[in-house]
Amino acid sequence: MQGFGTNRPLPLQGVRVLDMTRMLPGPLCTMILGDYGADIIKVEDLAAGDPTRFAGSSHGESGSLFRQLNRNKKSLALDLKNEKGQQIIKRLAARADILVEGFRPGVMDRLGLGYQELSRINGQLIYAAVTGYGQESSYREKAGHDINYCALSGLLDLSAEENGSPVMPAVQVADIAGGSLLALSGIMIALFEREKSGEGRFVDISMARGLLPFLSYPASCLSADQKLPRRGKGQITGAYACYNIYETADCKYMSLGALEPVFWQRFCAAVARKRWIPRQFEEAGRKELIAEVRALFKSKTRLEWEEFFADLDVCCEPVLDLKEAVDHPLSREENYWLHRSTGKGKTEKLAGFPLLFSGQGGEMRLPPPQHGEHTAEILCELGYDHAAMEELKDDGVI
Repeated sequence: MQGFGTNRPLPLQGVRVLDMTRMLPGPLCTMILGDYGADIIKVEDLAAGDPTRFAGSSHGESGSLFRQLNRNKKSLALDLKNEKGQQIIKRLAARADILVEGFRPGVMDRLGLGYQELSRINGQLIYAAVTGYGQESSYREKAGHDINYCALSGLLDLSAEENGSPVMPAVQVADIAGGSLLALSGIMIALFEREKSGEGRFVDISMARGLLPFLSYPASCLSADQKLPRRGKGQITGAYACYNIYETADCKYMSLGALEPVFWQRFCAAVARKRWIPRQFEEAGRKELIAEVRALFKSKTRLEWEEFFADLDVCCEPVLDLKEAVDHPLSREENYWLHRSTGKGKTEKLAGFPLLFSGQGGEMRLPPPQHGEHTAEILCELGYDHAAMEELKDDGVI
């Protein structure tokens, strides 16, 4: 499925990626690379493969989470603890542009597949390692998940209403923003540098460290003359009426983002409450103003408010559930979601292409692979004949 209005080659066409990741952060990163033309070989363990194959509905295939994260990839199933399996990885790395792995620090070194070893085989290899706490920190060996990285960064403590307990984010902020997207950025920077230097790089992606850009705004309050940012007491965390979430008459919600004075003024004028205009950022009475705006929004249903604000430039939009968001006109007209047949007349929605290049999106060239689906094809390209592959099977390598 090609995106939007141009037939130019995809930007990463010809780039070869060895994907040795599983779960979410690494696979999402490599899928985006694949969406924009890179050739991805997904290396999975021989026994069962990526654990996300068993997450969500299967429709006779791998689980729905796996399908969301692994289109445009070929699957190679190997026993990486076997020396012959390690040799296959080395042969693949010799011709790869990028390797992405998500093991704890030291695991790939113990397998003989760390950066120092593979860079001797291929000096132009860009080797990206996605971990929880980075390669060098004292936490390098600690297990962790998204909630832990958010907790240690300070982000989780800020995610709550005033006087409320921290609220778990509804999506994996650290995994995706600190892991997938920072890995993608690091890989692209290293690729750009390689064009000039001719040399590869080791890219160290820490999901905890990757949250730092998200803390730029609250951290600006840590200067000597400002108070520590607290839950629900910041401009964008619910302290003020102009930037808040309001329940409607039908128990749904509207989001108001009238942070700049011009938008707040337009909002107040539109709802015939010009007396609110000078109170936008007043500390005294801020809770009372929120209560007044809350009462206003309770006077109409969400649909009525949608229609009321449809042609007004005031930063006020409905809070949609996921199904509503997928079916929203914006999602449809911008091709936010891809539709893939799962057989028997049924389709599933896959998250689409996040970037456009001169109006061109990505391309869904390959469906999510079955476990080990392309093992024979990949080994054949490496020069293994039928007899050699049979021997690898007998040895439990493939």
